[in-house]
Amino acid sequence: MFNKIIKRGNRKGARGDGGENAARPAAPSSSSGGGGGGAGGAAPVTVNHASRATVASPSSPTSPHVAASALATNPAAGSASPPLLEPLPLLRDVAAADRPGLLLRKLRLVAAIFDLSDSLKHPREKEAKRQALLELVDYVQAPAQAAGANAPAAARLPDHVQEALVAAISANIFRPLPPALHESAAAIDPGAAPDDEEEPFLDPAWPHLQLVYELLLRYVVSPDTDTKVAKRYVDHAFVLRLLDLFDSEDPREREYLKTVLHRIYGKFMVHRPFIRKAINNVFYRFIFETQRHNGIGELLEILGSIINGFALPMKEEHKLFLARALIPLHKPKSVAIYHQQLSYCIVQFVEKDYKLADTVIRGLLKYWPVTNCQKEVLFLGELEEVLEATQPAEFQRCMVPLFKQIGRCLNSSHFQVAERALFLWNNDHIVSLIAQNRGVIFPIIFEALERNIQSHWNQAVHGLTANVRKMFLDMDSELFEECQQQYTEKQAKAKEMQEQRESAWRQLEAVVAAKAAGDDMVLVN
Repeated sequence: MFNKIIKRGNRKGARGDGGENAARPAAPSSSSGGGGGGAGGAAPVTVNHASRATVASPSSPTSPHVAASALATNPAAGSASPPLLEPLPLLRDVAAADRPGLLLRKLRLVAAIFDLSDSLKHPREKEAKRQALLELVDYVQAPAQAAGANAPAAARLPDHVQEALVAAISANIFRPLPPALHESAAAIDPGAAPDDEEEPFLDPAWPHLQLVYELLLRYVVSPDTDTKVAKRYVDHAFVLRLLDLFDSEDPREREYLKTVLHRIYGKFMVHRPFIRKAINNVFYRFIFETQRHNGIGELLEILGSIINGFALPMKEEHKLFLARALIPLHKPKSVAIYHQQLSYCIVQFVEKDYKLADTVIRGLLKYWPVTNCQKEVLFLGELEEVLEATQPAEFQRCMVPLFKQIGRCLNSSHFQVAERALFLWNNDHIVSLIAQNRGVIFPIIFEALERNIQSHWNQAVHGLTANVRKMFLDMDSELFEECQQQYTEKQAKAKEMQEQRESAWRQLEAVVAAKAAGDDMVLVN
């Protein structure tokens, strides 16, 4: 009687768990989430799995229905999942009709998650999963050889296999990223300054993750992947979670993500506006909230290729993206990390539409650094590239504020800033723009050049300034003499004003001294 009660209690417990015990792999594993151990059977079991996937952990697949049906391998009613480490034949050794079922069984193994930071845990399962990933990469990469040259694309990767494939990939790559180095330092010492020279974090699980990313990449670029079918699984939610991974500290992962997202943008035309908007939102959060993100450079590399393909006339949406996202990216302190990619995107806009040069130059002047000399050198280099693509009409609109700023850079006490500003006159296109508008530019620049000649401490800056001054003299001697006369008169007036000021101070001091002496006198009657 006691044994019957125990057995009845066990049956109730199993039913209350919603099929969890039936769906759990026989071999030990540390799989987590809906993508790690999903295997359904009859309709009741499938319903239970779907309900559990709606509250799945972050490592579960993108869509709630993925864990319910994508990894179901046994259609028999009420049957349990096959063991995780059951011996499976190679795909090339089975008939074409049996391959979809075998693919699902291999994908079930791939969807299992193991602790890869400890090599002593589950070594057999990990090796079996690695072999399954290698075989799947080869199968997806060369489907014609794997499934037969005469087999249609739908037979090579049926819909339910594609769903299971994306679910298994999602279970592996969509995971909580480890805390960033600066966050860990802040937790220990809130007053500690961030160290940008720290070595990047290298994920110990990368040899395994690389195979998963390679599988995703081969799936996206495969000519047999029908976008009409694949877009149901590589959807907006999938793209958003992919963008979240760009904050990974491992540069190898970011490189793969860059390639994958670029391929998705190229193949799934329906996703293109959404991807551009999602990248915008990443930039907005970085600029105005966090000022911390590891993947800005990689996202800008993707955008550089996208901007290169913009059709003319350029849409208003793209111009707003330039003004609201790209130009404000010059504001953060860490701009040096991604400045090369940012500069490329900016120059691409100006080369596509020369009328945007005025917007870009005024944007650079708006975010021009005041105390950061290294950023000033970067800005001057970018400014030269923009001016090289600028037409005379746009140059005239912004030349006055532009050369006022260049004049301040010429007088910078940091010799690299002054030197980089003087290098602008080595560019023939910029010199021609200056020559066409010398009547406006000479008076603005002349005073800065004279100050360098008289008082700058660096000899290299002295020599470059003398060369530019001589270039002005050869270009228009009359204007040069006029500017020199105006400068001499201005200096004389300044000297006269200084003498008047000193004279006024001396008179004031004399009055104060006389009053103080008068107060100290004692009157005797």
